[in-house]
Amino acid sequence: MNRTVVFLSLAGGLALTALVLGLPQMGTPPEPIVVVHPTPPPPAPPPPPVVPATVGSLTLTSRLSHPYVPAGTSEVFATFDLSGAQVPGAQRSPVNLALVIDRSGSMSGYKLAQAKQAARHLIGLLNDQDRLAIIHYGSDVKSLPSLEATAANRERMFQYVDGIWDEGGTNIGAGLSAGRYQLSTAQRTYGVNRLILMSDGQPTEGLTADEELTRMARELRATGLTLSAIGVGTDFNEDLMQAFAEYGAGAYGFLEDAAQLSTLFQKDLQQAGTTVARGVTMTFTLPPGTSLGEVLGYRASQSGNQVHVSLPDFSAGQLERVVVRLNVTGDSVGRTARVLDLKLAYTDLIRDAEVANEASLSAVVTNRREEVLARQDREATVYAARARSAVNMQKAAEALSEGRKDEAKLYLQRNQALFDEASAVSGSAAVAADQAEQRAVMDEYDSAEGEEARRSLVKKSKVKALKSFGKLGSTY
Repeated sequence: MNRTVVFLSLAGGLALTALVLGLPQMGTPPEPIVVVHPTPPPPAPPPPPVVPATVGSLTLTSRLSHPYVPAGTSEVFATFDLSGAQVPGAQRSPVNLALVIDRSGSMSGYKLAQAKQAARHLIGLLNDQDRLAIIHYGSDVKSLPSLEATAANRERMFQYVDGIWDEGGTNIGAGLSAGRYQLSTAQRTYGVNRLILMSDGQPTEGLTADEELTRMARELRATGLTLSAIGVGTDFNEDLMQAFAEYGAGAYGFLEDAAQLSTLFQKDLQQAGTTVARGVTMTFTLPPGTSLGEVLGYRASQSGNQVHVSLPDFSAGQLERVVVRLNVTGDSVGRTARVLDLKLAYTDLIRDAEVANEASLSAVVTNRREEVLARQDREATVYAARARSAVNMQKAAEALSEGRKDEAKLYLQRNQALFDEASAVSGSAAVAADQAEQRAVMDEYDSAEGEEARRSLVKKSKVKALKSFGKLGSTY
């Protein structure tokens, strides 16, 4: 694997470099690196725009909140923006879909009518090269086997959807199992195999424990399938549905009104049909002097000095952001300290190839506090503030769900302080929208009365938190 140099944003334009492997080297030799000792340069004008690293179908843009760190131990945030390549003029790729619809008794009337209308809309968007299986579940499961979406078969699908009626409990596990089987019948023929799960309630029959159901999602993903989950109304288990999407590398959506289902089904079809990367994983290696605080908003596993994070499949233009809190110890003033090494690996569906990119983030150690503050990266500071605010938003939602409204509002007040701090670094305009949103959420918490209103606000808050963490394209 060859390597190329990728320039990352610096508050002063120096001290942070990234080496990205995978592109051929240029014909001319690299310019020598010049290190100035013993005093770092004075504060410089704002840095030039970031030059992203593009190798394969994903673009990686990395930032460090503090390119200059004080001697001793300090808190630093690393941010990573990943975006799927745009393919101008490209047609949507054929997809192998399984639509799994909840038809339990709680779906009766309006919600089931809207779900059926959304299913018909999805069928109408398919072409002859696509496949679709339709599964509906209550206490039991019934299926229309996977069919190529020819004109004749689409008519069969329409008729099948018209015959769905509400009955029974909520056996989500059986629905997932049937959807997985139907996808597997044509999986080898298609590059994209996606299960779209819709539910309005809690699992009441079959497998009901979250651990058992999320294990199904992990197993489904391990076979190369993708799972998206859409919750409708205010009675479903949003934490479980979010986990389905995260373990299944798909998207999560919350709809208070089932009338919007058609829009979400169409959006998920578009994401599936324009998938450019799958099996996306980030592995962080912590050098001596760096310890992990947390990967905000993502499930991460650590083994020794390596931290592993799985990301969703990426469609064309899809953006996801990962924010990592680190504790960095700088020993030698005036020297460059390596902060973090990164390996990004995925399957590039445009080139049908496995891609592995590597990058290294570094910072300069200084004994001048004013240098640390002057060099702070504005955008990384805002991204970190948003991710930290998401933690408080989640805590506020949990407190509200348990009837502790005053405690919930205290968490939201902490967010105003976070964005005030970010404003001091990045300017008020950079966080104006965030502060306005926090005020609006506070007003909603003030006015939330009654169980139905509280449940709705809890789910809305958790969606806001997911987006603030950086799950921008995978949260509907």
